[in-house]
Formats: sequence, C-alpha cells, structure tokens
Amino acid sequence: MAESAIPEDYLDGYAQLLADVSATGRRLTRDEIESRRALGERAADAGFGLRALVGAHLAATRAAWPSSPGSADSTLAAVQQAVDAFAEGYERAQRLAVRQEEAARREFIDDLLYGRSDLGRLAERAERFGLRLSHAHAVAVAQGPAPYDEGDPVTRQVEQALIARFGDRDILLTTKDGRLVCIAPGDQDQVLSSFAKQAHVATDGGRVAVGRPRPGPGGVVHSYEEALNALELAERLALDDPVLRAADLLVYPVLTRDRQAMADLVQGALGPLTTARGGAEVLLDTLTAYFDSGCVAAEAARRLNLSVRALTYRLERIRKLTGANPADPAHRYMLQTAVIGARLLDWPEQAL
Repeated sequence: MAESAIPEDYLDGYAQLLADVSATGRRLTRDEIESRRALGERAADAGFGLRALVGAHLAATRAAWPSSPGSADSTLAAVQQAVDAFAEGYERAQRLAVRQEEAARREFIDDLLYGRSDLGRLAERAERFGLRLSHAHAVAVAQGPAPYDEGDPVTRQVEQALIARFGDRDILLTTKDGRLVCIAPGDQDQVLSSFAKQAHVATDGGRVAVGRPRPGPGGVVHSYEEALNALELAERLALDDPVLRAADLLVYPVLTRDRQAMADLVQGALGPLTTARGGAEVLLDTLTAYFDSGCVAAEAARRLNLSVRALTYRLERIRKLTGANPADPAHRYMLQTAVIGARLLDWPEQAL
C-alpha cells in the first residue's frame, strides 16, 4: 500500500508530539507511548502494511521537523520511541490475529474430523481453508515414532514438499492426536501418494494409511475414520507395508463384523493349541509366518530363524493338536481365517 494511502488518523498527534519534544527535550510519556501502540493495533486491524506505515511516519517526520531551535537528539529519540511503540502495537495485533486464526482453524479441523458441526455451515467454513466439501475428498494419516503438532519441523517439512510440487490444490495438511493428516480432493490420488512418501521419510519410517474418497461434507470424517482403522489393523496384524489403503483392507472389517462367530471359529480351530507346552503363542506365530510367506516352508523358517526341519515339526504338531493340516488346501483357508481372527481379537492374550 502506498504511503499516500495511509490515512492521517494513524498519525494523529504525531506532529505536535515532535514539536513538544523538540521544544522541551523531554521523552514521551507513558500515555503517549500507549496511544502510539493503540494506533499501531488499529492500523494492523485495518490491513495496512507495516513498511508503508513506517514510511508514512518518516515522511511526517520530515514535514513536521521543528524549524525552531531545539535538540535534534531529543527529536530523533522521540521519533524512535513513537515508531517503536507503533510497531509494537502493530505486531501485537498481528500476533493476536494469528492466534485467532489458528484457533479458528483448529476448531474447524476438529469439527471436520469428528463430524460435530452442521454440514451446511461446515461446508461454508471449509472454503476459508481451501476445501470445497461439495466434492469428494480422501484423507491420509501418518503415524510416526513421536507425536507431531502444527509447529513441528516434520509437519513443516512435509507441507513444504507438497506445496512445492502441487501448490495449494485444495490441500489441507494438519495434525490430530499427534498424527499428520492430509485432506485432498478424491480425484487427486497423486497428492496423497506424495504425502505418504514424504511423511514416511520425514517420520523416520512411520506408517501411512489412506482412506477411500468419500463425497460431501460428511465424506472427510468417513475417510479419516477408515484411515485410522487401517492403522489400527496394521498394528494388530503386524503388517509390514509402510503405506496402507483402506480399499485393500476391506476383508478385515467383514471378518470381524460378527465378532461372536469369529471368536467361535478361533476357539474351535485354534483352541487346542493352548494345550501345547509353552502355550499357543509359539504355534500361532508359526502359522502366521507360514501363511504370510505364501505357505513356503523355507521362507517361513527364515522369518522365524528356524531350520526347515524345526518348522516342519511345528506344523506337524499343529496338525496333531487341531486335526487340520496347514499344508492341505482343504484346511488352509479355515486355519488362515482363524489366525487372522486371533490377531484381530488379540487371542490368546485376551480370553474369548
């Protein structure tokens, strides 16, 4: 904003103040300094730039420089005090505005991810933060070894990488409960893929889950919940994939939809393992490694740091206890489903 555009209101009393100081050699009073601060706050609230405001003060200083004899030192000291107080007030107003904006943004994010607000009002507020909730959106959530907040270097690193590649592109990057959260239009999967890559690196190998695109104002919270559920599943099932997509994990919610039926299957198929020496855990881990390796005994033995012979002995022990042969395709599906159910239900640690 040009200097000429600065209203005289923000220089109110400035010329007279300089004249008084030049004539008396005094310093500014507390009330005078506070009045300069108040003018600085008003100028900030009105949207004027600090550089233009300081320039206007300097121009006014030249115009009002006392022509009568006086102390130049006193006058310059007064100019310094006045401009410093004005800038202090300006910065105070700016900090308050930033805090208010951050509070509004955090309130919006909480309402968006929890679905607590009126959807129509939520859509209106979203436009202020670059989201058009009439379109479909998808949410990716990154979880690392430490919790992250908005000011964390990890958050800034990921955000800068995304902006450098995509610009704003209706992207919202934030944090929630110590995790990084990226909300992007549902038809821009490359944004979430890039976020996943950047977040995985920035969080030192953290895990990222991506929810499915969902339409409308309530779509964001549904996609967010899918991503959180995928992270929980990955932890329970000890999945190794650094990036998980909810669309690829739909079988697991289906398996646990009838919890009692799954518990009955686990108890019926794997319950006899509890009679083994040392309990069921070792044999359950053996089945997990065997199925995760595609039922390749050599690979499963490598994962368990066993010889193939030792692995084969364990599989035979499982067959004798359960009556089901893991190597037999007729029995394999039942056992594998029961193993998945055991991991989802945290059995045998948790009683069914």
